[in-house]
Amino acid sequence: MKKIIIIHTGGTISMLENKDTGEIHTTSDHPLSNIPYDFGTTIMVDEHIAFSLPSPHITPSHMLSLAKTIDNFLVEYDGIVVTHGTDTLEETAYFLDLVLDTEKPVILTGAMRSSNEIGSDALYNLISSIRVALSSDAYSKGVLVVMNDEIHSAINVTKTSTSNIATFQSPQYGPIGIITKESIIFHHQLVTRTTYPVENISKRVFLLKAYAGMDSKLFELIHVGNPDGLIIEGLGQGNLPKETIPAIQKLLKDNIPIVLVSRSFRGTVGPTYAYEGGGKQLKDMGVIFTNGLTGPKARLKLLIALENNADYMILRDIFEKEF
Repeated sequence: MKKIIIIHTGGTISMLENKDTGEIHTTSDHPLSNIPYDFGTTIMVDEHIAFSLPSPHITPSHMLSLAKTIDNFLVEYDGIVVTHGTDTLEETAYFLDLVLDTEKPVILTGAMRSSNEIGSDALYNLISSIRVALSSDAYSKGVLVVMNDEIHSAINVTKTSTSNIATFQSPQYGPIGIITKESIIFHHQLVTRTTYPVENISKRVFLLKAYAGMDSKLFELIHVGNPDGLIIEGLGQGNLPKETIPAIQKLLKDNIPIVLVSRSFRGTVGPTYAYEGGGKQLKDMGVIFTNGLTGPKARLKLLIALENNADYMILRDIFEKEF
């Protein structure tokens, strides 16, 4: 007999629609308890409420607490399903993927429509997630996100639409598997995966998105705030307006690590352009380049990496050589 535990954290999947006002609100009893589905095998499904929060309220500290809860349950259970609000689901999934050292399936799922809305995807996504957690093929895949009949790796998945139920996509490489009525089918997986267990999250890392006409002002304000690190979503292959360079140089001089990603959905950053503010100049200055992460995920990785080591060469290897 396989044992699965559902860990609830809140979000639309645990909310109900007020039919009079149309507002979505929380409820004291989880609306998806007592799942009416025959999984075709002998299983035990337990539930645990870690917290009940809309996902914009979830912080890296909540993510670490959730990771510790999951780690404790993994001793007894064969798989974990986490229900989560969709706004920051991809961040929590990637955080867990970075810190959890397990081969057992850990699945995150959510809903774009609450359980009593017309066309709700809540119960279906939950059932699909349990089915994936029960699959022997889901082992050794890292943390997964299951939504809308697709299975995504935590490192690649992102929310692409504000309201469409097919919002979760992996623009770089696509889903790693699909769900049919009969089967759980995986068609590819990540080649390598590195974990970084941590006990605390104490650093302050900011995220800036580059734009045409950007100057040094925002960087100077961030510098005053004494950050432990900075993520920049650069233009194209990793370029910035030349007016930002003086402030970036000052940050680097104070040994504040700066990690560069692209604001584009696809591709990676590289030292391609040699003009002022181009990727080659940024690389030569000491800006760390990433291997295809989004800005929010790079921020979480830097938060975690800084808890273990602040050495520039080690940080550079973590972002540029490891996936």
